[in-house]
Amino acid sequence: MADQEIENAVSRALEDAPERNFRETVDLAVNLRDLDLNDPSNRVDESVVLPAGTGQETNIVVFAEGETALRAEEAADDVLDEDELEELGGDDDDAAKDLADATDFFIAEKDMMQDIGRYLGTVLGPRGKMPEPLDPDDDVVEVINRMKNTVQLRSGERRTFHTRVGAEDMSAEDIADNIDVIVRRLHADLEKGPLNIDTVYVKTTMGPAVEVA
Repeated sequence: MADQEIENAVSRALEDAPERNFRETVDLAVNLRDLDLNDPSNRVDESVVLPAGTGQETNIVVFAEGETALRAEEAADDVLDEDELEELGGDDDDAAKDLADATDFFIAEKDMMQDIGRYLGTVLGPRGKMPEPLDPDDDVVEVINRMKNTVQLRSGERRTFHTRVGAEDMSAEDIADNIDVIVRRLHADLEKGPLNIDTVYVKTTMGPAVEVA
């Protein structure tokens, strides 16, 4: 269960959000400190599964063939085989860029990873969207469903980065639980733990930011 202070901050952010005619997301802004982000080893680059889900649609594309492809069709937004992969990697990479920009996560059978690197590496790599490899024993539907509740924490060279932690119609408690998992992961992974986090804010898409920590 999340700290009560986190839940209180989320409640204020939800209450202070102005009325909108669309469903707003709830985002977390994390400000880092005392880290040399020019050194890639110090940058945040983590996938985190949110216990209460993201509250939003997550677009997932799977590269697979045979039985795995058939099973993936049950849960993924799209399934691409080897021929479609090669076609995407043709001379005109606009289609590959459009796919990369429209997709949150990619999953691929391990046997296809080398070709994905060859055909799509220059498109997916810089976007931080290289696929999660799928082992032969992995249940593709289970992996897809886990990825649907996953967010990416990525700072790059910036001291401040943002990530989605829910939607405005989720409970403050659920959103706070999501934030708690993210903060704990950062405390565990950063070189100096909590000392590398300056401030953390939560806000709806159009609402004011409320300090969490």
